[in-house]
Amino acid sequence: MKIKNKSIYIDGTDKKILRMLMEDARTPVLEIARHVGISGAAIHQRLRKLEKAKLISGSKFVINPRVLGYTTMAFVGIYLDRAVNNPEAVKQLKKIPEVLECHYTTGNWSVLIKVLCKDNEDLMHLLNNDIQSIAGVSRTETFISLDQQIDRQIKI
Repeated sequence: MKIKNKSIYIDGTDKKILRMLMEDARTPVLEIARHVGISGAAIHQRLRKLEKAKLISGSKFVINPRVLGYTTMAFVGIYLDRAVNNPEAVKQLKKIPEVLECHYTTGNWSVLIKVLCKDNEDLMHLLNNDIQSIAGVSRTETFISLDQQIDRQIKI
């Protein structure tokens, strides 16, 4: 692995390691080592370098929200009356647990958020009582996701 001008170059061994971990982050290091053909210590060392270069950051379990009763995913474009209201609006959005992502965007909206709600009624309540009541929010535009058809990371 070489780092040059903030660009990172990874070799074939790094790619094999990353692909295995992207498929299943719980894959034991020794299993990866056997598959790649280097020692477990070398795998640990390469992973530390990749973390230091900020190419990877930890691992996580993915919870199936439907099992917990969350069936409505939506994207909400938020119009702010002034751009200066962005930091405070984002601060308030962070307090809403249903907000999973928040993006500062170009185009018509000031902010685009991804929300997860139990159902459409829950979404309506969230919009009317939590999001549209934030100071500086002039209006919202909501798109309900019927089905997530692609879910992937960048290819290594």
